[in-house]
Amino acid sequence: MTTIATEQIYDTVREHYGQLARASDEEAASCCAPKASSCCSNSLYSSDKIAELPTSVTDLSLGCGDPVSLADIRAGDTVLDLGAGGGIDCFLAAKRVGQAGKVIGVDMTPEMLERARANAARLNADNVEFRHGFLENLPLEDASVEVVISNCVINLSPDKPQVFREMYRVMKAGGRVAVSDIVTNGAMNPLVAKSLEAWAGCVAGALDMKDYRAGLEAAGFVDVAIKAKEDGANQLLANLPMGIPFSAMITARKA
Repeated sequence: MTTIATEQIYDTVREHYGQLARASDEEAASCCAPKASSCCSNSLYSSDKIAELPTSVTDLSLGCGDPVSLADIRAGDTVLDLGAGGGIDCFLAAKRVGQAGKVIGVDMTPEMLERARANAARLNADNVEFRHGFLENLPLEDASVEVVISNCVINLSPDKPQVFREMYRVMKAGGRVAVSDIVTNGAMNPLVAKSLEAWAGCVAGALDMKDYRAGLEAAGFVDVAIKAKEDGANQLLANLPMGIPFSAMITARKA
């Protein structure tokens, strides 16, 4: 089967999210807008959690869940956000780590980094930093963070096993993973997996949840748990057609 070259995937994803960062607030409301599937939603956070954030942050909510609420973030922690986008999860995590902690957001899209840094300046978020980089080669030192979060981004990587290895490398012993991502129950339809547009829209790059678990465990993580995001969804998962993408909440830890 013909595969999509890594650089093609990077270029397609970068252009897709760059356009969203440049677009109007209305057009930038969802990572899956305007033509891709509705795998993601911008109604992810309770109003009280985002009440203090400006619309320049909240209107560029591009995820498929709320990893910050899932994560065991403690005061003084260093938190890494993979694919930080406009920074919403970074700013929410910053409230939890406090001034003694730090949040580092990594993104490969220049327009997103510009937007996120402007948001940090607007919020006087001195404990938040945004770095340019790729998930497969993180711009961080070994064993430098306590928590890794990500929101509908790892599925976009063309080399997820390398992403998992990098997550493990930069995490301190005892560190925790909390990820919202798109996965499938069974192998993805190969016609979907070959589509660049579907890849940029959070669909084609989704792993089978069994492969996701195996990838994290192969990298060294333990206590891996993958659950469907919506309440009651796990009870219906057995009836979900094979290969259909869905939003999942994923946790793990480094022993």
